[in-house]
Amino acid sequence: MSLKIRLARAGTKKRPYYHVVIADSRAPRDGRFIERLGHFNPLVGKDAKDRLKLDLEKIKAWLAKGATPTDRVLRFLDEAGVRKRPARNNPNKARPRKKAQERAAAAAAAATAAGGGASPAPAPTAPAPAAPAAEAPAGEAAAS
Repeated sequence: MSLKIRLARAGTKKRPYYHVVIADSRAPRDGRFIERLGHFNPLVGKDAKDRLKLDLEKIKAWLAKGATPTDRVLRFLDEAGVRKRPARNNPNKARPRKKAQERAAAAAAAATAAGGGASPAPAPTAPAPAAPAAEAPAGEAAAS
Protein backbone atom coordinates (compact mmCIF):
# COMPACT_ATOMS: atom_id res chain seq x y z
CA MET A 1 0.00 0.00 0.00
CA SER A 2 1.51 3.31 -1.15
CA LEU A 3 0.84 6.10 1.32
CA LYS A 4 0.71 9.78 0.43
CA ILE A 5 0.59 12.86 2.61
CA ARG A 6 -1.65 15.14 0.58
CA LEU A 7 -4.32 17.81 0.62
CA ALA A 8 -8.01 16.91 0.69
CA ARG A 9 -10.30 19.74 -0.34
CA ALA A 10 -13.07 20.85 1.98
CA GLY A 11 -15.05 24.08 2.18
CA THR A 12 -17.67 25.38 -0.20
CA LYS A 13 -17.71 26.53 -3.78
CA LYS A 14 -15.14 29.30 -4.36
CA ARG A 15 -14.10 29.07 -0.67
CA PRO A 16 -11.40 26.36 -0.55
CA TYR A 17 -10.13 24.84 2.65
CA TYR A 18 -7.80 21.86 2.74
CA HIS A 19 -7.11 19.11 5.24
CA VAL A 20 -3.61 17.64 5.27
CA VAL A 21 -4.24 13.89 5.40
CA ILE A 22 -2.43 10.58 5.09
CA ALA A 23 -4.19 8.40 2.55
CA ASP A 24 -3.70 5.44 0.26
CA SER A 25 -2.56 6.79 -3.11
CA ARG A 26 -5.41 4.93 -4.85
CA ALA A 27 -8.11 6.62 -2.72
CA PRO A 28 -10.00 9.63 -4.15
CA ARG A 29 -8.69 13.11 -3.37
CA ASP A 30 -11.53 13.98 -1.02
CA GLY A 31 -12.37 10.40 -0.11
CA ARG A 32 -11.14 7.87 2.41
CA PHE A 33 -8.10 8.78 4.46
CA ILE A 34 -6.24 7.17 7.34
CA GLU A 35 -5.48 10.15 9.56
CA ARG A 36 -5.83 13.93 9.51
CA LEU A 37 -2.49 15.66 10.07
CA GLY A 38 -3.37 19.34 9.81
CA HIS A 39 -5.18 21.95 7.75
CA PHE A 40 -4.45 24.70 5.21
CA ASN A 41 -6.56 27.77 4.49
CA PRO A 42 -5.38 29.54 1.30
CA LEU A 43 -7.83 32.42 1.76
CA VAL A 44 -5.99 33.76 4.80
CA GLY A 45 -2.97 36.05 4.35
CA LYS A 46 0.44 34.42 3.96
CA ASP A 47 1.72 35.79 7.25
CA ALA A 48 -1.32 34.72 9.32
CA LYS A 49 -0.67 31.94 11.81
CA ASP A 50 -4.05 30.31 11.04
CA ARG A 51 -3.11 29.71 7.39
CA LEU A 52 -1.33 26.41 8.02
CA LYS A 53 -1.36 24.07 10.98
CA LEU A 54 0.57 20.79 10.90
CA ASP A 55 1.02 18.09 13.52
CA LEU A 56 4.74 17.67 12.89
CA GLU A 57 5.16 14.71 15.25
CA LYS A 58 2.55 12.68 13.36
CA ILE A 59 4.01 13.74 10.01
CA LYS A 60 7.51 12.68 11.06
CA ALA A 61 6.14 9.32 12.21
CA TRP A 62 4.37 8.72 8.87
CA LEU A 63 7.46 9.80 6.91
CA ALA A 64 9.48 7.25 8.91
CA LYS A 65 6.93 4.60 7.89
CA GLY A 66 7.49 5.39 4.22
CA ALA A 67 4.77 7.89 3.30
CA THR A 68 5.63 10.29 0.49
CA PRO A 69 4.38 13.89 0.51
CA THR A 70 2.92 15.52 -2.59
CA ASP A 71 4.60 18.59 -4.10
CA ARG A 72 2.46 21.13 -2.24
CA VAL A 73 2.79 19.34 1.10
CA LEU A 74 6.54 19.05 0.53
CA ARG A 75 6.66 22.84 0.20
CA PHE A 76 4.94 23.13 3.59
CA LEU A 77 7.34 20.62 5.15
CA ASP A 78 10.31 22.49 3.68
CA GLU A 79 9.09 25.73 5.27
CA ALA A 80 8.65 23.91 8.59
CA GLY A 81 12.14 22.42 8.32
CA VAL A 82 10.99 18.78 8.37
CA ARG A 83 12.13 17.72 4.90
CA LYS A 84 14.21 19.44 2.23
CA ARG A 85 12.58 20.12 -1.12
CA PRO A 86 15.01 19.73 -4.04
CA ALA A 87 15.31 22.67 -6.40
CA ARG A 88 13.74 22.15 -9.79
CA ASN A 89 15.50 23.03 -13.02
CA ASN A 90 14.22 22.17 -16.46
CA PRO A 91 16.15 24.21 -19.02
CA ASN A 92 14.50 22.38 -21.94
CA LYS A 93 11.04 23.62 -20.98
CA ALA A 94 11.66 27.15 -22.25
CA ARG A 95 13.18 26.00 -25.53
CA PRO A 96 11.00 26.57 -28.60
CA ARG A 97 9.44 23.40 -29.98
CA LYS A 98 9.58 22.12 -33.55
CA LYS A 99 6.71 24.23 -34.96
CA ALA A 100 7.99 27.42 -33.32
CA GLN A 101 11.46 26.82 -34.75
CA GLU A 102 9.96 26.29 -38.21
CA ARG A 103 7.97 29.54 -37.93
CA ALA A 104 11.07 31.44 -36.79
CA ALA A 105 13.10 30.06 -39.69
CA ALA A 106 10.33 30.99 -42.15
CA ALA A 107 10.12 34.51 -40.69
CA ALA A 108 13.89 34.92 -40.95
CA ALA A 109 13.83 33.72 -44.56
CA ALA A 110 10.99 36.13 -45.39
CA ALA A 111 12.90 38.99 -43.76
CA THR A 112 16.02 38.35 -45.81
CA ALA A 113 13.97 37.97 -49.00
CA ALA A 114 12.09 41.22 -48.36
CA GLY A 115 15.35 43.07 -47.73
CA GLY A 116 16.53 42.40 -51.30
CA GLY A 117 19.21 39.96 -50.25
CA ALA A 118 21.10 42.57 -48.28
CA SER A 119 21.36 42.22 -44.57
CA PRO A 120 19.29 44.72 -42.60
CA ALA A 121 21.16 47.67 -41.15
CA PRO A 122 22.14 47.23 -37.51
CA ALA A 123 20.22 49.28 -35.00
CA PRO A 124 22.06 52.34 -33.68
CA THR A 125 23.62 51.72 -30.31
CA ALA A 126 24.58 54.15 -27.61
CA PRO A 127 28.30 54.35 -26.86
CA ALA A 128 29.29 52.38 -23.79
CA PRO A 129 30.78 54.39 -20.92
CA ALA A 130 34.50 53.92 -20.51
CA ALA A 131 35.36 51.69 -17.56
CA PRO A 132 38.14 52.81 -15.23
CA ALA A 133 41.37 50.85 -15.60
CA ALA A 134 41.63 50.00 -11.92
CA GLU A 135 38.85 49.96 -9.37
CA ALA A 136 39.77 51.92 -6.27
CA PRO A 137 37.75 52.44 -3.11
CA ALA A 138 35.92 55.77 -2.92
CA GLY A 139 38.24 57.17 -0.23
CA GLU A 140 41.39 56.54 -2.25
CA ALA A 141 39.84 57.82 -5.48
CA ALA A 142 38.94 61.13 -3.84
CA ALA A 143 42.43 61.52 -2.33
CA SER A 144 44.27 61.20 -5.63
